[in-house]
Amino acid sequence: MQEVGFRNPAASLDTIGVTGYKTAYWNLTPEELIEHTIVKGMGQLADSGALAISTGKFTGRSPEDRFIVEDDITRTEVDWGKVNKPFDPAKFDQLWDKVCAYVRDKELYVRDVKANASENPLYHMRIRVITEYPWSNQFAYNMFRRPSQEELQTFDPNWTVLCAPGFLADPAVDGTRQGNFAIVNVAKKRLLIGGTGYTGEIKKGIFSVINFVLPTRGHALPMHCSANLGKDGDIALFFGLSGTGKTTLSADPHRPLIGDDEHAWSDTEVFNFEGGCYAKAIDLTEEKEPDIFRAIKHGAILENIGFHEGTRTVNYADRSVTENTRVSYPIHFISNAVPSSNGQGNPKNIFFLTCDAFGVLPPISKLTPEQAMYHFVSGYTAKVAGTEVGVTDPKTTFSACFGAPFLPLHPTRYADMLGEKLHSTKANVWLVNTGWSGGSFGTGSRIKLKYTRAMITAALNGELDQVEYTKHRVFGLAMPTECPNVPAEILSPRNTWADKNAYDAKANELASAFIKNFEKFADKASDEILAAAPKPSAFV
Repeated sequence: MQEVGFRNPAASLDTIGVTGYKTAYWNLTPEELIEHTIVKGMGQLADSGALAISTGKFTGRSPEDRFIVEDDITRTEVDWGKVNKPFDPAKFDQLWDKVCAYVRDKELYVRDVKANASENPLYHMRIRVITEYPWSNQFAYNMFRRPSQEELQTFDPNWTVLCAPGFLADPAVDGTRQGNFAIVNVAKKRLLIGGTGYTGEIKKGIFSVINFVLPTRGHALPMHCSANLGKDGDIALFFGLSGTGKTTLSADPHRPLIGDDEHAWSDTEVFNFEGGCYAKAIDLTEEKEPDIFRAIKHGAILENIGFHEGTRTVNYADRSVTENTRVSYPIHFISNAVPSSNGQGNPKNIFFLTCDAFGVLPPISKLTPEQAMYHFVSGYTAKVAGTEVGVTDPKTTFSACFGAPFLPLHPTRYADMLGEKLHSTKANVWLVNTGWSGGSFGTGSRIKLKYTRAMITAALNGELDQVEYTKHRVFGLAMPTECPNVPAEILSPRNTWADKNAYDAKANELASAFIKNFEKFADKASDEILAAAPKPSAFV
């Protein structure tokens, strides 16, 4: 066995059962990993200098094949069900040994990284990522926090990721659903991935781990959101599912970016989990997303994209492989990023973004702490016709805490933490509809981005603190009657509909969908959360 690269001299893979490998390449530079990828025929350079690779059969996460080992630590803590499926500890050990046997005589790539940019060591996580492919290791370099050379000399991981895309499990023997799998073992502090090259399994696997660990350490609330920082140090958080504008609206030239996807809110700071960004690349243009477009350079990884014929120029409209084309890059590729990846103090403003294709919700409304907890657990948006196969009409979508697939604990655990923080800090929470007004999709029109930006700017600047508010009769939301640079007539959605009766019916319909979705959380939700539910009977 040969060891190549810079590492802690005392570091060894033997202690976790990884033995007999041909060569272990430790902490190679991105340039070296790119070279290995190209030499192995696994990728090519785009004309921007970014590395273009294919993740193989899987071009997205496989939620049905994500498991958590059920043991004395997780048995009573994890919210078992469709999202969190239990895995037998003995089967995990068996599968770990089989993957270790699979990588014997192979070249491996080992990277020591960190998660959680907190100033408090209590929240730090040291991770050793062992991968079969060089580009998987470069992804880990891009996406996690990078230790200094001095830190690497004494690096001692407390979590290990073993990723072998070429290994396929035998479901009948190994206890998996099919050949691919991603399994978290909290007791042994291991994440085992096999049968899939999709790099997002590494990122979201560790995110799930953090979502389990942090709530048990002090008062740090893990969050699936972006965050930025004002010139006076005021922190803003942006929650939102795909298509709601989270990336676009949190990218503000006047507010440096703390991070774009995964954060925690402790008693003293908001900190990023990651050291990079993993952005969607489909239909990307410099005009729409200048920061992301300019970050696609040497060191970035493009996944499953296509080129314009006869060139190395990326065709970002190419959907021939997947709609879920992606780009990974270190966060310092964003010129307006906060170097420390954290912000001191508590958030001043929190935005829940939703693309309401039914035209019911106000363009902006202010939530009480109880309403914030309710909408946090709900995690609502709507899919629009034409964006997904089989969707012909707007479709309600709910994802608890705006990140249901990554929540090991019951969603109300996170909501209760949020409520405690809102009551103690008095942070403003805003529900922002980036979807339709004047009617549902097909009848009304989408709210102009310039108006949404103006409303968010007004909220951030405190310009909505002294205006009058009216209450939405079904959802109980406080709607401002005026906002700088926004026509007053669009601030109350019912006023924008020509047919007021049709609006009332649609509002009742959406409210009923909220209530039905919330039924699965009701047994563990507090009375204050339940009281914040919409009242569809208001027009009956």
